[in-house]
Amino acid sequence: MTTSHVSLGSERLLASGTLRNRRVGIVSNPASIDASFRHIVRAIADEPGVTLAAIFGPQHGYRADVQDNMIETSHAQDPTRGVPIYSLYSETREPTGEMLEGLDVLVIDLQDVGSRIYTFVYTMANCLRAARKHGVPVIVADRPNPIGGVRMEGPLLLKGFESFVGQFPIPLRHGMTIAELARFFNDACGIGADLTVVPMEGWHRSMYYEDTGLPWVMPSPNMPTVDTTVVYPGAVLFEGTNVSEGRGTTRPFELIGAPWVDPDALADTLNRHDLPGVHFRPVVFEPTFQKHAKQACAGCQIHVLDRDAFCSVESAVAVLAEIRAQNPSMFEWRQPPYEYELEKLPFDILAGSRELRNQIEAGLPVRTMSYSWVQDHERFRDKRKPYLLY
Repeated sequence: MTTSHVSLGSERLLASGTLRNRRVGIVSNPASIDASFRHIVRAIADEPGVTLAAIFGPQHGYRADVQDNMIETSHAQDPTRGVPIYSLYSETREPTGEMLEGLDVLVIDLQDVGSRIYTFVYTMANCLRAARKHGVPVIVADRPNPIGGVRMEGPLLLKGFESFVGQFPIPLRHGMTIAELARFFNDACGIGADLTVVPMEGWHRSMYYEDTGLPWVMPSPNMPTVDTTVVYPGAVLFEGTNVSEGRGTTRPFELIGAPWVDPDALADTLNRHDLPGVHFRPVVFEPTFQKHAKQACAGCQIHVLDRDAFCSVESAVAVLAEIRAQNPSMFEWRQPPYEYELEKLPFDILAGSRELRNQIEAGLPVRTMSYSWVQDHERFRDKRKPYLLY
């Protein structure tokens, strides 16, 4: 693997002098660092002529100290700089007029992970809506998609299944950077904010995060490594079931299981599928919190052997279907509420419609299910093309 240094949008924004003589709000979290580990909040606060006026944090908090998902975080005050820290995963997911009052510009510098499910991009979309409503310009500083900008995977979100884990008709793995998504949301999806994006320099669509030369800081507590981001677009579907997706372990989304699973039979069956770029190893693990906490869960670890061949959604659906088939009386679809959705099944809003659940329940082959997404990907490829920066 060869690496080349990528200049981040945040670095280019600060070097441009664009923020000088402006009162700035910043949407960020611990992963909002530059190549030398300097955090964007510190960089803005230290910039001559720039006033840091407010800090906004996404899910898990500005400091990403809330480990579990779906736990709201409180507003606070930055003790060092004396500015408010507003939680956008609280009683509100959208900045209020009071929060935006007095700002000359709102800067968004968040590390996305390349999946439709990840809520940071909807925090961004909500900020765009609020900024349009209250007349505040927005700058999105671009960052790498850690799983590249080429591949797409999984079904599209269909109308009627919008939620905080999916607001727009994009695939589970979308192959766009956060600034490209901002352009797509703002224009193609009709938000209409006063938006400027600052692209990176040196990033190419075929890059995985390790190729960028940039340090990896986990953007949320259950996204510890780049390996996690590779499996996440598919493995996140297990959040919509009573099967553990490995939260509460050191390998979330790579470890999948439940107390009633036969791990050897599961792994043997999955490996006979001969899915590309992956091996399934039988495991037993004990989550420290969330589903089946303090119980031995049997299942498999998803070992990615070839990232370019591996299909995270197809592989995860295969695991899910085989676990369900192994013991259908114990397997359950999770019931609402889930991420502020009170009626629809969590699995359906994660998958983007009820179609994937219906296919699994009908016993369709995994390859048949994945083939049904191909035309959607081609249509989305055409729709996203005007908004790509690289």
